[in-house]
Amino acid sequence: MGQAPLPSPAGRSLLLRCVRAAGGSAVVLALVCVTGAAAQLALPAALGRTVDTLLGSGSPARWLLVTGLLIATAAAAEVLSPLVTGAGNARATAWLRRTLAGHLIALPVPVVRAHPVGDLVARLTGQATAAGTAASAVVLGVTSIVPPIGSLVALLLIDVRLGLACAAGLLVLSLLLRRFVTDASAAARDYQVVQGRLAAALAEALGGSRTIAAAGTAGREIDRILRPLPELSRHGRGTWDALATAAGRTSLLGPLTQIVVLATGGLLLGAGRITPGDLLAATQYAALGAGLGAILATLNRLIRVRTAAARADELLTVPATAHGCRTLRPGPGELRFLRVSVRAGDRPVLDGVDLVVPAGRTVAVVGSSGAGKSTLAAVAGRLLDPDEGCVLLDGTPLPALTSESLRRAIGYGFERPSLFGRTVREAVGLGRPEALVRATTRTAAIDDYLDRLPHGLDTPLRALPRSGGENQRLGLARALTAERLLILDDASSSLDTVTEARIMDVLLAPDSGRTRLIVTHRPAVAARADLVAWLSHGRLVRVDSHDRLWAVPDYRAVFGGPA
Repeated sequence: MGQAPLPSPAGRSLLLRCVRAAGGSAVVLALVCVTGAAAQLALPAALGRTVDTLLGSGSPARWLLVTGLLIATAAAAEVLSPLVTGAGNARATAWLRRTLAGHLIALPVPVVRAHPVGDLVARLTGQATAAGTAASAVVLGVTSIVPPIGSLVALLLIDVRLGLACAAGLLVLSLLLRRFVTDASAAARDYQVVQGRLAAALAEALGGSRTIAAAGTAGREIDRILRPLPELSRHGRGTWDALATAAGRTSLLGPLTQIVVLATGGLLLGAGRITPGDLLAATQYAALGAGLGAILATLNRLIRVRTAAARADELLTVPATAHGCRTLRPGPGELRFLRVSVRAGDRPVLDGVDLVVPAGRTVAVVGSSGAGKSTLAAVAGRLLDPDEGCVLLDGTPLPALTSESLRRAIGYGFERPSLFGRTVREAVGLGRPEALVRATTRTAAIDDYLDRLPHGLDTPLRALPRSGGENQRLGLARALTAERLLILDDASSSLDTVTEARIMDVLLAPDSGRTRLIVTHRPAVAARADLVAWLSHGRLVRVDSHDRLWAVPDYRAVFGGPA
């Protein structure tokens, strides 16, 4: 089993940011753990002094009091540690989830689509939870080595030979732990990767549940979803095997180290080099020094934290879509493509497109499947940045605009729109004024449907029964809140002919106040547009009216007409 890759410098920085996000809890936890570790280290010495005092002529009361205080301090640290740990972990996890979710939303659309939804959800939920425990894992990891190191120092102070006997055992134990870190890191990383694949398969199946039910392939889908389980089990066993192997070796070597220290102490006691109290303390220190179960558990936890942080870091290091600082100057809404090219690998999806969509006019984008229509629409509203060339809205390059300015100016209507928010008002209005929301729902011919709902626009979105056509009209209403440019990508494909005609009458009216770019497969829509942009294999073949283009056989073939 190979070693898992270490986190990048940014990944290590993310761990530190998680520690800082835990706030004062990390500091309090460090104080609690250090105090508890100090009490543990002082306790054997206090017990030894108590024994020597009892065997001598002095009063043991003082040392008994010290011993009691040390025991109480160690017990209090054990009680407080989980409480402080929980508070810090919750704070850091919440911060990481907000950061990761915000970054995912801000990533370019193609980057997000390259990751299965289930895998992203796994990183945002369980793996973010693991990474959010970084503060407590680091503090507990650092403080877990205090008792062994402190014990070694204490034994050296009692007698050098006792310290050397303990050091030999600790050296061997450290080599065993290093091997454990190597094996467990690789297994933990692979486990989380396969976990993401399983979640992705489940999310994909749930998204297509109707198709699965209609095809009667539920059994096969279950097998497909659970196919990674044997691999997941293998990596999980790898983690536990590494832990069990390390625990077994340390459980053998630890007692042997104690026996060596105890035997050395006995010889020193017999020679009069140490006192009985020193021997008792040495026995306790040997147990603390050789008892590396806490270190092993902490290392295992640190490994999970590190691998989870590396998975989050893979997304956080991908640059988010950068926005400019300019706002749109007053203008009529002219959209201009200048030598726009988009590639998918080596294949051109758009190839040097020059196109002007006149202000206040409608341009229909048509072409056969794979011609680049949806890519052109995505570039038009900066859902995708071109590899070459640029897009201007009223003379301003889209990347130079602020996010708010861009989204207020441009509205999108999709074939299968996704609606977000607690209520219909939030999903459609996006914080716009009530009058505007009402106007857009009328234009999208969805106002009658909303008026029949018990709470109208305030109906919870989760409780909203809707067909594909109703969902599409709600998406249209949301797009119509835009001020300057409306981009429709097959946004009326689920509508009946009468409803579509009613909506298009309003959208395509010369005084509608917006520039419109409409991707369509319907000749009736193209016929009502001012101009048609005809694409073929990523190239702009011709821009003209539908009537003139209809005389071209290849253009008619786009709509299935006679060539």
